[in-house]
Amino acid sequence: MQSMVVILGTGGTIAGVAPPGASDLAYQAAQLGIDALVAAVPALQGQPLEAEQVAQLDSKDMTHALWQLLARRVAHHLARDEVRGIVVTHGTDTMEETAWLLQRVLAPAKPVVLTGAMRPASSRQADGPRNLADAVALAQEEGAHGVLVALAGAVHGAADVRKAHAHRLDAFGSGDVGPLGRFEEGRLQRLRAWPSGDGLGIAVLDAPPATWPAVEIVTSHAGASGALIDALARNGTRGVVIAATGNGTVHEAIELALERAAWAGLQVMRATRCGDGAVLDATGTGAAWPAAGALSPAKARVELLLRLLAAQQGTATSPT
Repeated sequence: MQSMVVILGTGGTIAGVAPPGASDLAYQAAQLGIDALVAAVPALQGQPLEAEQVAQLDSKDMTHALWQLLARRVAHHLARDEVRGIVVTHGTDTMEETAWLLQRVLAPAKPVVLTGAMRPASSRQADGPRNLADAVALAQEEGAHGVLVALAGAVHGAADVRKAHAHRLDAFGSGDVGPLGRFEEGRLQRLRAWPSGDGLGIAVLDAPPATWPAVEIVTSHAGASGALIDALARNGTRGVVIAATGNGTVHEAIELALERAAWAGLQVMRATRCGDGAVLDATGTGAAWPAAGALSPAKARVELLLRLLAAQQGTATSPT
């Protein structure tokens, strides 16, 4: 049986188009279908590929409902014997969040590769075609597994990757640990091990998205108050990630509000608002609340959401 790669399209800049003569920044995302994106890459012609349009949106507008649908489609194709790997074209704005959700839920034994672009498809220097070609090659890599991100010639793991620049072509990084590998002269050079860990299972996302617990992010900063925490607690919010200063420290006004909200069942996780570094166990302000390790605040929100969903089902979760 011939193995194939399934490409799932969700929109994003890689599918974006700018008006004739306009700046590359003046584009509208999610205009071209996945078949058109594949057809624009000569290196993919004749390869055993299957394309499916799962959604068509700017990833800044990602929803829980689309996460549920995408995870289900990825799980469906992973279960097919003839599928060697999966590529997901995705907008870069929330790519790291989707990558972490898929890794934590599925922990796939086959490669699931997210890719996108920083320039629209209409650009004379579009980066999408190369990124898509690299992603397909990565999905075919012998022994590869886990949820990966392939952009600008680099390969990142779901736990480490984050968007680190607003508009540069190499906008993604993996912080202190660095990328898992790089494409050089069309060949993958491995630098670190593939992602590992157990998945929660696709059933953790079974509840209707409208019923998923509300989880928000609040930033700790100079002059902060507890007003946002108090308001969120009154509104029935179930979880809050604090984008904390330094090594997970939290302004005393926010910490007092968190202590009040804990009586209402609010769950808290601390991540650092710093670009690099992990929150290490320590004593001091904020230390009473669980730390997110090296997860960015955005990915820590995904982690807390999944833990709350798992708790509703009585499913055990493992540390990140």
